[in-house]
Amino acid sequence: MTNLLIKLFIKDKNVEKPETRAKYGMLSSITGIVVNILLSAVKLIIGIFANSISIISDALNNVTDAGSSIVTMIGFKVSQKKIDKDHPWGHGRMEYITAFIVDILIVLVGVELFKSSFDKIIHPTLPDISTVTIVILVIAVLTKLWLFIFYKKIAKTIDSTAIKGNAYDSISDSISTFVVLLSAIVAKIFGVSIDGYASILVAIFILFTGFKALKETIDLLLGMKPDIEFVEKLEEFTKKYEMISGIHDIMVHDYGPGRKIVSFHAEVPANCDICKAHDVIDQMEQDIYDEFNCITTIHMDPIVTDDEEINEMRKKTEEIVKKINSEFSIHDFRMTDGGDRINLIFDLVVSPENKMSHEELKSMVQQKIHSVNNKYYAVPKIENSYI
Repeated sequence: MTNLLIKLFIKDKNVEKPETRAKYGMLSSITGIVVNILLSAVKLIIGIFANSISIISDALNNVTDAGSSIVTMIGFKVSQKKIDKDHPWGHGRMEYITAFIVDILIVLVGVELFKSSFDKIIHPTLPDISTVTIVILVIAVLTKLWLFIFYKKIAKTIDSTAIKGNAYDSISDSISTFVVLLSAIVAKIFGVSIDGYASILVAIFILFTGFKALKETIDLLLGMKPDIEFVEKLEEFTKKYEMISGIHDIMVHDYGPGRKIVSFHAEVPANCDICKAHDVIDQMEQDIYDEFNCITTIHMDPIVTDDEEINEMRKKTEEIVKKINSEFSIHDFRMTDGGDRINLIFDLVVSPENKMSHEELKSMVQQKIHSVNNKYYAVPKIENSYI
């Protein structure tokens, strides 16, 4: 069914195109709206006739899901707006904002359902459950499972946080409706009302899903470290340029799906032709745009590669740093000879998990390098990794 809908409504499968991505988003949203409104209407009717608070709660949850799909649809529409003078990086992050709104709605529904369930526990009434009610609930569970698979496929295809949030919501709904179904079966077979307790379980599932999705969306809005696979591909891609000795200080800014801004430092031999190096850097920026669809700014770092002493001490310094912490690294290494004193100047990149203070770490590195040869004095500049 999922593949059929995609085949019918989306002709161009190139998700790198903003207009194609928007079509996937609209298909996802419209499908969610239609399915959830139908489910809500059917559940509300049988919930009222069966006098079941858990079924009515589940129906109201589906209304919220339809609202979430509407918000997601608006977000996709706005995110596709062209750049303007106030938003030079476009409106891609609007998709994250709408995902945040959807997550908040999920949490609010969970809270309200949790509160209303207590009244049903204090004043329990036996719901009037028919075989038709049970059959409809089974169909609802299966429908929500399909909607979860549908959302999951679309989210993966276009890398959408908003649709991923809808997928989380759908699997939570499927579990919630299954709990309601069990409550209905217990009432029908044993004549015991566990309706209020089932409704609380529904609320807990909704809250758990909402807070999980909310955390992921907030992380995106705050700014997360880039995907490690993307960084590895980028590093591997730059190795094909013979003049480039290595790259460091990689930063990736996310302005919405498909809108990455990348910057890094590229090391070139200090004795190379500066104009030729500049041409290589320019070409690399264009090639990265063509390959990864992201705007890149590259800073050129000249390093000495043909001095035996510098190469040896660079290697030795890196070994010292790695023994302190295998995740640490150095770059921009250079030496200045003052006669009796030789300064080893370099940037020391530490991981975010590092517990040592910068002063403590700096002192440790200085002592270890000075012990190699008392004429060597380390001058490290400590900085945090952004990847």
